[in-house]
Amino acid sequence: MSDNAAPHIDRRVWTIAAACSCGPLMSGIDATMVNVSLDTIGRTFEAPLGLIQWVTSAYLLALALALPLSGWLVDRFGARRIFLCCFSAFVICSILCGSAGSVRLLIACRILQGIAGGLLAPMMQMMMARHAGKHMARVIGIAAMPVMVGQMLGPSLGGLILTWLSWRWTFFVNVPVGLLALAFAWKVLPRDETVTPRRLDIAGFAMISPGLALLLFGLVSAAHGEAGASFALGISLVLLAAFAFRALRWPTTALIDLRLFAGRTFRAAAATQFLSNAINFGGQLLMPLYFLKLRGTPPGLTGLLLAPMALGVFFALPIMGRLSERFGARAISGSGAMIAFIGTLPFALGGADMPLAVLAVALLIRGFGVGSITLPSAAAAYASVPRESLGHATTAINICQRFGGPVGTTGLAIFLQYALATTDIPATAYTWTFWLLSGLAAAGVLAASQLPGARASTSTGSRA
Repeated sequence: MSDNAAPHIDRRVWTIAAACSCGPLMSGIDATMVNVSLDTIGRTFEAPLGLIQWVTSAYLLALALALPLSGWLVDRFGARRIFLCCFSAFVICSILCGSAGSVRLLIACRILQGIAGGLLAPMMQMMMARHAGKHMARVIGIAAMPVMVGQMLGPSLGGLILTWLSWRWTFFVNVPVGLLALAFAWKVLPRDETVTPRRLDIAGFAMISPGLALLLFGLVSAAHGEAGASFALGISLVLLAAFAFRALRWPTTALIDLRLFAGRTFRAAAATQFLSNAINFGGQLLMPLYFLKLRGTPPGLTGLLLAPMALGVFFALPIMGRLSERFGARAISGSGAMIAFIGTLPFALGGADMPLAVLAVALLIRGFGVGSITLPSAAAAYASVPRESLGHATTAINICQRFGGPVGTTGLAIFLQYALATTDIPATAYTWTFWLLSGLAAAGVLAASQLPGARASTSTGSRA
């Protein structure tokens, strides 16, 4: 085999990756389908928008509550058991959501579904990190493609269901697909390795889970200008600071081993993950507002104009893993952040006069850049820690990644509101905000510059 030839990856690894991706695939489809059906659900239950939006927000809050437990659950029961249990619970909760007789009962069922669905992605990453080794970036890049396709097709599938069936089938459709995927995962996922049970840090859990949930609640409330946002954010910071103090003092029993962040690679990967989601979700907030509010494009055309961004992500996923193995996480994640920066610049430079065709191309470029940042940096993080620390690493990386989105969207939303209030020219307000979004991409380049290069990635990945 020549030096340029891609090393062979065992067929068993691809089979495991296919089984692992079934859970996040269903979770992603469900989330986007539910967003499409919110208006219909509101009319069915005659509920106001402020209450109906909790059908989505409750899912996110439940995810925040569940994430800190992922490392302890893996160490206590094993990744395969937790994955299969959460997958089963997700299907059961889908039945409960579809059968809900009131909006409050639906929200309660969504909380349970969020706890189950929120743990599927960490379990997927855990099993891939253990079985793909140094090829994780390439394997997860391919495995993530169905997940991206599901998220892209979710709104269309939800629209078809609402055209011919009731909104309840946006949940019931998970049942037959989920049962088939469960049977496949049960058959092919390898048995868990010997687990090393550790005591649950109940005091730490009582600090970090409410702290993260209040942080997310405060960010969402601040973005919507709701009362109580400052109080929730203040309490969350106190709880998270208390957790950090306790975790550093008693690291061996903490839910998250904060000593992992002492490692340069892990720290850089966590920062890159956070900024990647901030860049991605911040753009998903800002771009539609730009087209709808500033350019006055109709919703149908806005959807078509935004499609190239999703296509760019889709095109990046299958190749960036191979490129990461060859050139290293630093080069690929850093280049991805730079490409995202270049794809954002036309919005910052063009105001309301940039041709739509140019912006569509910019969105394609931006999507390709965003799709190239996350997975190489995640693979570098997992490769930098000992095998026995993968549970802690998965929890920490997922928390950093998941909260980058709310922080990015909230920061941009608040800044845009401030800019619109201080200038009489809306185009100027959007220009300032797009420069802030470009700054996040530039910060991503700096964070990625601390990741390992090709030689370091290879040697570390081989050790893991």
